[in-house]
Amino acid sequence: MASRSVNKVILIGNLGRDAETKFTPSGAAVTRFSVATTRSWKDQQTNEWKEETNWTDVVVWRQENVANYLTKGKQVYVEGRLQTRSYDDKDGKKVYRTEVIADEIILLGGRAEGAGGGFESTGTARTRAGAAAGRSGAAAGPEDNDQFGGITDDDVPF
Repeated sequence: MASRSVNKVILIGNLGRDAETKFTPSGAAVTRFSVATTRSWKDQQTNEWKEETNWTDVVVWRQENVANYLTKGKQVYVEGRLQTRSYDDKDGKKVYRTEVIADEIILLGGRAEGAGGGFESTGTARTRAGAAAGRSGAAAGPEDNDQFGGITDDDVPF
């Protein structure tokens, strides 16, 4: 019997810095950014609310134009998989790094939050990256196009 496993991550958070795109020697675009996610809970002993923020590094492959939209402070939905890699630093010490390899990114938030470019709060700016590029996504239906001034997923440059 074949064993099954799942490696899926879903994040909704705010960008901690502007996304940066670099290119591999073969010309493939690699965009990196960090997402802050925050959880709140009530301390049982002090009865006070506490908060904890976690920073997650995200990598997007072969999406050259996505960095133009991923700027510090914007809220995003990221869906992808965890990947841990290792390398030796300059002192020869083994360093491990865990990142989310994004398959889908959706900009969230309205124009007041800087989404601009005609994107509204329902996250119409979508990108499917990496292996998910060929999958069909949940595109806005014809009834949704009027609220976005006729902008469809085909109008988004990524």
